[in-house]
This record gives sequence, structure tokens and C-alpha cells, in this order.
Amino acid sequence: MKGRKPNLTVIDGGTVRGKCPSAPAWLTSQAKAEWKRAAPQLHGRNLLTTDTMATLESYCVAVGMVREAEEIMARDGRLVETEKGMSPHPAFKMQSAAMREARLLAAELGLTPHRRGMKSKDEGKHDDGWESDLLA
Repeated sequence: MKGRKPNLTVIDGGTVRGKCPSAPAWLTSQAKAEWKRAAPQLHGRNLLTTDTMATLESYCVAVGMVREAEEIMARDGRLVETEKGMSPHPAFKMQSAAMREARLLAAELGLTPHRRGMKSKDEGKHDDGWESDLLA
């Protein structure tokens, strides 16, 4: 391209500078533990921005709910006695919903192997149904 090259400047995308922020005080202990695990990963990859803080909080709350429900079911059992007989513990339904929400938020934040761009063992192999030794 002819002519003078433009002078480009880097625009700060709102990434959190400096030290990784600590977990909000209102989070449960289980949610804070997940924050301590996930926040440094996001901060290290410059993905922890002011826009993603609320999403990270929601993700940590969901993971905390999964762990709390597991503790309740470990204490009370996975099945409870009702007037209709044995049925799944009410915490099971809450845990399932929280797991689903945590999985979706983790993918949105880039905390899943797929979203981080990790390659699996089988990636890059082309499987068209033909065995490679047949053509050798």
C-alpha cells in the first residue's frame, strides 16, 4: 500500500491490571474456592475484564451451589422418604440445574478445554471410515 502508514495505538480493552482481584466477600466458601482457582487463570490470559467479572461471579456461585448440594446429599442421602415412597433428594434437582449453569458459564469464560483451544489426542486425524492398513 502506498503512502504513509497509519499510527496505530493499542486500546485498553478493560482488562484488570496488576494483581488478580480477590473474591467478593459475599460469596460462600465453596464459591470463593472456585474464584481462587478460576480467577488467576483468566487474569493470566488477560480475559478478566470489568465486563467478565459478573459472569465469573455467577460461575462461582453456580459451582458453589453444586458443592453445597453435594454436601447436603452426602449427609442426607440421595434418596429421601416421602409419603409416596422413596424419591430423589430435592437438592439433586438444584444441583443438576447449577451444574448446567456452571458448564455454560465456564464455556463462556473460556474455562473449558475446548474453549481454551486445547487439542485432543485424536484431533487432526482424518477418519473417513477406511482403515489405513488397507491402503498400504
